[in-house]
Amino acid sequence: MVLPKAFSEKGYQVPKTWDELISLSNKIADSGTKPWCAGIESGDATGWPATDWLEDLMLRTQTPEVYDQWVTHQIPFNDPKVAEALNKAGEILKNDKFVNGGYGGVKSISTTSFQEGGLPILDNKCFMHRQASFYANQWPEGTKVAEDGDVFAFYFPAVDPSKGEPVLAAGEFTVAFADRPEVQAVQNYLATPEYANSRAKLGNWVSGNRGADLNNFANPIDKLSVQILQDKTKVLRFDGSDLMPSAVGAGTLWKGMVDWINGKDTASTLSTVESSWK
Repeated sequence: MVLPKAFSEKGYQVPKTWDELISLSNKIADSGTKPWCAGIESGDATGWPATDWLEDLMLRTQTPEVYDQWVTHQIPFNDPKVAEALNKAGEILKNDKFVNGGYGGVKSISTTSFQEGGLPILDNKCFMHRQASFYANQWPEGTKVAEDGDVFAFYFPAVDPSKGEPVLAAGEFTVAFADRPEVQAVQNYLATPEYANSRAKLGNWVSGNRGADLNNFANPIDKLSVQILQDKTKVLRFDGSDLMPSAVGAGTLWKGMVDWINGKDTASTLSTVESSWK
């Protein structure tokens, strides 16, 4: 997430690569402001926002095929490739120079709710916050969410854009409890452009359906997200922890990310998660 007015006032440019993102972060930090704010507290689900960082960096440091191998446990969770991705995330999340704007040091990330994680942007206490598109709904009433507004968003940069720009996504599942024709008809309808367009008009929703009309998405961040999801040049992968066995993806990994934020080293964190995968 970005504070467009402050970006333009300072002359900052939206980073297009990971190196540019780190360079910008250093520049902001050198000016006396923490560039990043974050929060991963979420009740019983505390830790899940940090898994998104790991997934995003797995997609950016490795190939999509390696990402798939990681998700399906064809490579161990403590493989050096996974460690590389987590350490990359740590360049920001475990850097006291970069975080945690408005809240404290690195450890404050684990006690700051994900809903409140980005709010210091509005008080000029940080400039960037990594979250999913739905975070557009977390800003206080009266916040203008637009490219020329109080807050907006930009694509989380690839490490090497020449190798492609990956996209991390999650989604809704339609579950049938009966195989009657009318039940299957509803399921099929939910996958059509007609449904995507009618649902989009209700707001606060995005879709990767290529038949969805951008004009039906009123929220500027929703519109930007749909543009990214519909871009055929980008490689999309589903949220990795959501695809893993729940004991891992919604269990030891969530806890492991909290421990990692609170000071546990990468190798030990990943080995603990690996030992839980049966």
